[in-house]
Amino acid sequence: MASRSKRFLIHLAALSLPFLFFVSLHAQKEKRDPLTSAQIEKIREAGIDPAERVKIYTKIVDEHVTTIKGLTNRSKSAARSHRLDEELQDLTALMDELGSNLDVYADRHADLRISLKPLTESTPGWLTAIKALPGESGFDLARKEAIESGQDLADQAERLLREQTEYFNLHKDEQGQERSEPK
Repeated sequence: MASRSKRFLIHLAALSLPFLFFVSLHAQKEKRDPLTSAQIEKIREAGIDPAERVKIYTKIVDEHVTTIKGLTNRSKSAARSHRLDEELQDLTALMDELGSNLDVYADRHADLRISLKPLTESTPGWLTAIKALPGESGFDLARKEAIESGQDLADQAERLLREQTEYFNLHKDEQGQERSEPK
């Protein structure tokens, strides 16, 4: 009897493996990348210039917000709701990635003031556009996450601009640097 149960379990496992592989593969295929290949290439090229990289991310986030604004005026439908959900998720991912970049560059004492000013000027508009979206069940969670991420990014950018202004006023010899060098 135990041998029959054992064979059944082995059979069941053998039949389940292809299904699990398919589900895993499908889940990996579903993961969206919020960046186009051209945008990824621009970011890679700017990788050695922190201020330029922040400018590029700011422009890309602004483009996503423009797309979201364009979708807002369309008539309500399941397709529109799904697209807004995806765009808001992409927007959140991009704002989080920009925030992570700011953390890294701040630790290096890279002079980001030239790119932080346009970022701090843009974030209120982004937040206004996201908050203006009417709450709909199809994208309400993504909208809330985008608002939180946008507010976090706005606070971080303002704080970093203030800190960098103070820091570089005290360390004038380090202005314009990509990272601080030990002395």
